Amino acid sequence: MGMPVIEPGHGSRSQAITDLIQSVALQEAALSHILNAEGEKMQKIIGQHDVSPEELLKLNKSVQSMLNAVTRLEMIFLAKLELFEDENPDT
Repeated sequence: MGMPVIEPGHGSRSQAITDLIQSVALQEAALSHILNAEGEKMQKIIGQHDVSPEELLKLNKSVQSMLNAVTRLEMIFLAKLELFEDENPDT
């Protein structure tokens, strides 16, 4: 999967809003891939027969840290989208 290309807009406010929504959608897709990889890592470690409680605690801390980072990013994405929440789509 290559990097998506976002074409520059025509300078209108409507195009800027569209570009912002598109960028948030791409960021959401990237986060979903990160979370999926985190889940696969968890399954691999948990599935080991000789995994120690210490390793599981380390895994838990890692996952918690990742989820906290993703939550912060989601709040930023929401704030971006809320900038245009009350906008008239015809402007």
